[in-house]
Amino acid sequence: MVIARKKKAPASGWTPPISSAAVKVKTGRGWNEWLAILDREKAAKVGHKATAELLHVKFGVPGWWSQMVTVGYEQARGLRAKHQKPEGFEIGASRVIGADVKSVFKAWLEPRSRARWLPKIAITVHKSTPHKTMRVTWIDGTKSISVYFTHKGAGKTQVTVQHGKLTSAAAARKMKAFWGARLDALKRTLET
Repeated sequence: MVIARKKKAPASGWTPPISSAAVKVKTGRGWNEWLAILDREKAAKVGHKATAELLHVKFGVPGWWSQMVTVGYEQARGLRAKHQKPEGFEIGASRVIGADVKSVFKAWLEPRSRARWLPKIAITVHKSTPHKTMRVTWIDGTKSISVYFTHKGAGKTQVTVQHGKLTSAAAARKMKAFWGARLDALKRTLET
């Protein structure tokens, strides 16, 4: 007699980080298959590193994709919240701005220019590669912000902010909204 095993449903409200079709193209299996396989392999008990290694070694999943499938599995099973990393939560925000990369970089680097779109926030730039990247210390003293500047054609620059070491999912949501609004302000400032 075969006893049917009850499938464990994804965590309530889980949205896969990447579509099942895209995952299948890159890994050979979609989300439902990976969730079932990782449940059988007891991935929920072995941890992130062991699960990613299992995917890579036993199932031949390429390195980045083994990490992504592991994170998706952890989120689906309620083991990890959206934006959660081992050292806290991390969010990203990005905008394409109608200005050359030199102007966008300057608007971040120079305190007077920065005050026009990021008022009353005393951040510290502690490392930068002109017109490419910047590392920023947040107001709480953590070196938790990376900013990337990408030339997107004549008079266009994409600016991407990664803010990590956030303490909770609520803080991550708040900072995602904050950086979205601040990048919109930067866009308005430079495009006016």
